[in-house]
Amino acid sequence: MQRKVGVVAVQGDYAMHIAALRRADAGVDVCEVRTPEDLSTVDRLIIPGGESSTVGLLMQRFGLGEAIIERAAKGMPIWGTCMGMILMAREVEGRDQYRLGLLDITVRRNAFGTQVHSFEDSVTVTGFGETLGVFIRAPIVTQHGPGVEVLATYGEQIVAVREGNRIGTAFHPELTDDPRMHAWFLSLDN
Repeated sequence: MQRKVGVVAVQGDYAMHIAALRRADAGVDVCEVRTPEDLSTVDRLIIPGGESSTVGLLMQRFGLGEAIIERAAKGMPIWGTCMGMILMAREVEGRDQYRLGLLDITVRRNAFGTQVHSFEDSVTVTGFGETLGVFIRAPIVTQHGPGVEVLATYGEQIVAVREGNRIGTAFHPELTDDPRMHAWFLSLDN
């Protein structure tokens, strides 16, 4: 069955996710999502990396955040990478910023340091095995509810989670040549 995937294209590395989706499935139908109307045309969504405060304010202002919350409640698969995981969190440590509350997690922004502390290292993800983790001002999950499955850790830090059809990763699979996570996201039922 053909899946139509939306990638939030307000700000951030959305073009890299689009390219990664096409590497995972050359025939995939992908569109950029900026408005609730765009969202209404897709059956799954990726919220990419970027700057969470800015994107959150824009989502709130243009009604995209509320539309995403409504679609999530109906079972739409949603995957947030880095900033996307921050926006999907229930709580953000030390900040009162806009969030969607789609994952029962608390996150800490910039947990590994600033931009100059960005790094790449191997990460083992449940269901995939080892992959390259690209961490850019990456968050970590500091708390999670009982319905949240931990998919990956880096050292002692939680860096990937799943709650039903909602996924959060602190790292950026779209910045690697490994298409497995994007292929897996395409395979999720909604």
